[in-house]
Amino acid sequence: MSTIWNIPPLPAPDKKMILRYARGKEATGIDALLEDAIREGTPALKPKLCFAVLPVSLQGDTVIFDTLSVRSRGLAAFLSGCDRAVLFAATVGADADRLITRAEATSPVRALLLDAFFTERVEALCNSFTAQYTKPENRFSPGYDDLPLGFQKNMFSLLDCPRKIGLTLGESLLMMPTKSVTAIIGIQEGSL
Repeated sequence: MSTIWNIPPLPAPDKKMILRYARGKEATGIDALLEDAIREGTPALKPKLCFAVLPVSLQGDTVIFDTLSVRSRGLAAFLSGCDRAVLFAATVGADADRLITRAEATSPVRALLLDAFFTERVEALCNSFTAQYTKPENRFSPGYDDLPLGFQKNMFSLLDCPRKIGLTLGESLLMMPTKSVTAIIGIQEGSL
């Protein structure tokens, strides 16, 4: 039921966002370290995304996606006025986790910058995908507001994430690879 997205080239890394994710908005003197993290992390990127476009209807706080439903006041408000929804999962791949883990053993600063770089890259992937439907950052994820984090199990099953993009979900609901996102976007009635 899900489709693998043919990923176009992502925009260049946003260094300000990387520093924000590293909690170093005003950091000085780390330009070379940041460049090194980008140069080292780029070959490790293996972005993948799968998605499904489904009809959506609302019955009060219950959101119904074809054969899947969930009770969430926040998601119902988010999807108000939409007749379809896109459920998707995205990852930058397991090599990112391995690179961060190796860096943690030798340089906490390098590990922090790599972690922030991969976070920025998975966000750029999601924004590139959602831009074809809505505002790039306009998405709703399990665990946000009152949408149960456990809804990810339903999304993983529907999207067939392990087979389609190599993304798995542990019993604690931790995604592997960790630099991954699951989200929902709405498509307004009459658009696209």
